[in-house]
Amino acid sequence: MNAPRIPRIPPSQQSRAGTSPPSPSRALRVLAGVAVVFGLMTIVSGGRALFGGAEARAAVGAAVGFVLWFNFVAGFAYVAAGIGLWRRQRWAAWLALAIAAGTAIVAAAFAWHVAGGGAYEMRTVGALALRLSFWVLAGWVGWRALARG
Repeated sequence: MNAPRIPRIPPSQQSRAGTSPPSPSRALRVLAGVAVVFGLMTIVSGGRALFGGAEARAAVGAAVGFVLWFNFVAGFAYVAAGIGLWRRQRWAAWLALAIAAGTAIVAAAFAWHVAGGGAYEMRTVGALALRLSFWVLAGWVGWRALARG
């Protein structure tokens, strides 16, 4: 009696250890974890800046009020989106995209403020760029992994 024949997988279709891209679920989990930590850090730092004493307010320098408030409130959405992405909930992909859109709107308003000669901290430019980039990425990965099917 002959043993059953096992089909060979061509080398071009085999994944090699360490060379294949992370699976969507792995990338989604990493982004979800980062989103929760990012959100908690945002809530703490924003809360300190908004509700702390004179020393805390002095530490933020020429912070732009509407950016500070948006980031503080958005921190709660970051945590919610991170938990939702971790649990593979479709709504979380939409929330991540909404956070990206909201951040883009705030960044545009911030640019308008700066162009009009308003005071600002240079670190705000970097922080907005980082937040926008992260949430565009999280929204894109979430959409690919969850929202389409």
